[in-house]
Amino acid sequence: MVRLSTRFLVGHGSLQARLEAELLIAHSLGMRRLDLYLQHERTLREQELVPLRALLRRRAKGEPVAYLSGTREFYGRAFTVTPAVLIPRPETELVVERALRWMRERAAPGTAAGEDLSALDLGTGSGCIAVSLALEAPGLRVLASDLCPGALAVAATNAGHHGVRGRVRLLAATWWAALAEAAAFDLIVTNPPYVTTAEMSALMPDVRDFEPRGALEGGADGLAAYREILDGAPRRLRPGGACLLEIDPRRSDAVTAMARDAWPHAQIDVHADLGGALRVVEVWLPR
Repeated sequence: MVRLSTRFLVGHGSLQARLEAELLIAHSLGMRRLDLYLQHERTLREQELVPLRALLRRRAKGEPVAYLSGTREFYGRAFTVTPAVLIPRPETELVVERALRWMRERAAPGTAAGEDLSALDLGTGSGCIAVSLALEAPGLRVLASDLCPGALAVAATNAGHHGVRGRVRLLAATWWAALAEAAAFDLIVTNPPYVTTAEMSALMPDVRDFEPRGALEGGADGLAAYREILDGAPRRLRPGGACLLEIDPRRSDAVTAMARDAWPHAQIDVHADLGGALRVVEVWLPR
């Protein structure tokens, strides 16, 4: 069945047909992907084929595998995803990695990373960044905000599933709008929308037609969200704190310049992802 499903998806333009076929078959049968190899001689019954064929047809029409299966792996863990949230990408794991490095360097001798620190995840979506940070830094308290009620519901599911609901608080907000004026944080992280309005039509169909437009489109120049974030962030970030912004590599200079205007005396670096593309602008404030 894997070969037939792979061939079907290849014929409909899939660039990762074998992987997608395996993921959909495993999901449809309620098994692990590994089990497909352990049971490679198993013959599927008709009642098992019907739902699988339906999934394959939906994928052939462009619907992302993550939405079909309801999960996507991020930072080594499975996260629930729905069409209400952007599908987590491996590139975004760099935000988590850099945040953890900052916490480790800040930690006093004999204390755990993140102990007594607070973080704000702006536009949390599925909650993958917020939940991953809470899991990797057990002393960290995270406030995760999003405008979309559906996204907050997904984030709540993921926080509950991974056992960090007590340390990941969710807030319905557009950037800074719903935060108390006195609220301040040691760490701010965000993966804001950065696709320009003109670029939206050129996205891959499975992204353009299925993922939430509000999590993708960043205005005429792709920088609208960064302007709002960096307008309010200096008042919200404590001395010695850090701000990590995922970026479109093509706009690294623009976001870096905006960060420099917001924090003239900060240490500001840009870090590349595993593919070599500039992906995260990192701001460290002096204590």
